[in-house]
Amino acid sequence: MKEVKSPKRPMAYYYIGILLLLLLFNVFVMPMMTRQQAAEVDYGKFMSMIEKKNIGDVEIKDGEIIFTDKKEKKIYKTGPMEDPTLTERLYESGAKFTKDIQRNTSPMLSLLLSAVLPLIIFIGFGEYLRKKMVDQAGGKGAMSFGMGKSNAKIYVQSTEGIRFSDVAGEDEAKESLSEIVDYLHNPEKYTEVGASMPKGILLVGPPGTGKTMLAKAVAGESNVPFFSISGSEFVEMFVGMGASKVRDLFKQAKEKSPCIVFIDEIDAIGKKRDDRVAGNDEREQTLNQLLTEMDGFQENAGVIILSATNRPESLDPALTRPGRFDRRIPVELPDIIGREAILKVHAKKIKAADDVDFHTIARMASGASGAELANIINEAALRAVRNGRKVVHQDDLEESIETVIAGYQKKNSVLSDKERKVVAYHEIGHALVAAMQTHTAPVQKITIIPRTSGALGYTLQVEEDDRYLLTKQEIENKIATLTGGRAAEEIIFSEITTGAANDIEQATKLARAMITRYGMSDDFDMVALETVNNQYLGGDTSLVCSADTQNEIDKKVVSIIKQQHEKAKKILMENRNKLDKLAQFLFEKETITGEEFMNLLKKEEKEEKDHKK
Repeated sequence: MKEVKSPKRPMAYYYIGILLLLLLFNVFVMPMMTRQQAAEVDYGKFMSMIEKKNIGDVEIKDGEIIFTDKKEKKIYKTGPMEDPTLTERLYESGAKFTKDIQRNTSPMLSLLLSAVLPLIIFIGFGEYLRKKMVDQAGGKGAMSFGMGKSNAKIYVQSTEGIRFSDVAGEDEAKESLSEIVDYLHNPEKYTEVGASMPKGILLVGPPGTGKTMLAKAVAGESNVPFFSISGSEFVEMFVGMGASKVRDLFKQAKEKSPCIVFIDEIDAIGKKRDDRVAGNDEREQTLNQLLTEMDGFQENAGVIILSATNRPESLDPALTRPGRFDRRIPVELPDIIGREAILKVHAKKIKAADDVDFHTIARMASGASGAELANIINEAALRAVRNGRKVVHQDDLEESIETVIAGYQKKNSVLSDKERKVVAYHEIGHALVAAMQTHTAPVQKITIIPRTSGALGYTLQVEEDDRYLLTKQEIENKIATLTGGRAAEEIIFSEITTGAANDIEQATKLARAMITRYGMSDDFDMVALETVNNQYLGGDTSLVCSADTQNEIDKKVVSIIKQQHEKAKKILMENRNKLDKLAQFLFEKETITGEEFMNLLKKEEKEEKDHKK
C-alpha cells in the first residue's frame, strides 16, 4: 500500500493571501466605494446659495468648484467663472475654505464595508479552502482532521509499496507480523479454535533497524485500512486536545474495522506517570484516554494497535501489560546473514559488478543497522559516479564502510613527515599487538590518511563471524590492542601524543564493564554495580553502589589498564624490528590491507628464524 500525501502547502499560506487581498481592498477599493459622488449644478445655483448664506465647505480648484450646503451636507460641484469678488462674498456668507472635502458615505455603511464585509469574506473563504483541502485529501486516500481531530493518515490499497519481501534481516519480526496479516485476511481460521489476536503489538529496537519499514510492509500486505500517526502529534498545548485526538482516531478506526492503527514513537505519550507537581497534565490525559480506548469497557473488535519505540523501558506499565500491548517484537541489529540479505535488497537499486562479495561487506559492517547498510550502498554508488564509472565495484563498498565509520578522507589536511611517522608507528602498534596475541580479530586494513571524523589514521579489525560472548582473556586482549598505539609512541619516540584519546576512552569502558557489569573481578565477584539505561539509545550506564565502592572500582580499572599497557609494550619491544619495518612500509604506502600486513609480518618472522639458524 502506498500513502498518498495531502497537499503540502499549509493552509496558513491561503489565509495570508486573503489578508493581503483584504488589505489592498481597504487601501484602494474602499475609498472609491465609500466616496459620495458630487451633484453637478450650474453657477447660478451656486450664486443663489451664496446669497442665502447656505454654503458650508468650499474647495476651489482650477477646473471646478466643490461645495456643500450647511444643513444636509450634500456635495455639489460647478464650473468656475470669471468672478473677482467670489472669495470675498463666500467669506461674508460664512463658508469654510478647505483643501479636501470629505465625501464619505454614512458611518454605518462605512462600517459595513470596511469591517463586516472583509470579516465575512475572510471566514467564508477560509472555511471554503479548509473543506476543499480536506475533501481533496480524503479523495486521494489520506485523511486529516482539524483541531481536536486525529491527524492520522489512511494508507489506501496500492499495487506499489513496501512488502515483506522488501524487508530483510528481521525474519522473526516478519513472522509475527505475518500472523497478524493472516488473521485479518482469514479470521475464521483463528476464531474456530478460540484464538484471538493481540490487541497491541509493540516493535522495540535501536534506531534504523526497520521498525517503521515493517509497519509499512504490514500496510502493503494487508487489505484493510491502515491508520498511521506519530506519538508527538497527540501532544497539544491545550489540555484535553490530545485526548480528543485519541478518541477521534479510535472512532475512525472502529468505523473502518477491521483495521490497523500504527503509532510511531509511542514513548512521546506513553511515558511512565509520576507524582511530580510539574508533570505534563496534557500528556497524562492523552495516555489515560489511550489506555481506556485500548482496554476499556467497550471492545475494539477488529482494531489492532501497532506501535514502535526505541525506549521501551520508559513506557508506562499500564500500557505494556497484557490486554493492551500483548506482544513485544524485538527488532534488533541484524546478524551477518541478515546484513548480507539487507545489502542484497538495497543493491537491487544500483548497478553492482558481478564480482562484488556481499558476505565480505557484511563482515566488515559488523554492528550496522539496516539504515546504515542502505547508506553504505548509496555511498558506494556515489563514489562510483565520482570516479566516472557506471558500475559499483568491491572497493567502492569497502570505502563506503570506512566513510560511514570514520568519515571522508581529508584532502586538504597535510601532515608533516614527523606527524605521519608518529601516526604510522601508532597504527602499526595496534595491528602488531593484535596480531601477536591469540583470540583477536584479524586486521583488515591500516591507514594513516586523515578522516573528517578527526581520526588521523585507524586500524580496522574484522571478526570472521558475529560474536555474542567474550571471555575475560578476549576482553583483556582488546584492551592491550587499544593501548598498543600509545605503547609504540613511548618505545620509539620516548614521548606521548594526543592521538590515543579515543583508544583511552574505549579501553576504560571495557575495563569498567569487566568489573561493574560482567563480574570479572575477584574482589566483587558476581555483584551488579552498574545499570544500563536506554539500551537501544547508546546504553548509558549509572553506578549503583556506595562512594567507597566507586573508589575501589576506579582503582581496579586503573590496575587492569596498566597491566595490559605493560603487556602491549612488552610485545612491541620483543618485536621491535618488525615494528620498524612495518611502520616504514605504512609510512611509504599510507594505506595497506590486512593481507599485505600479514604477508610482511610472516616474511619478517621467517627472516628472523633464518638469521637465528
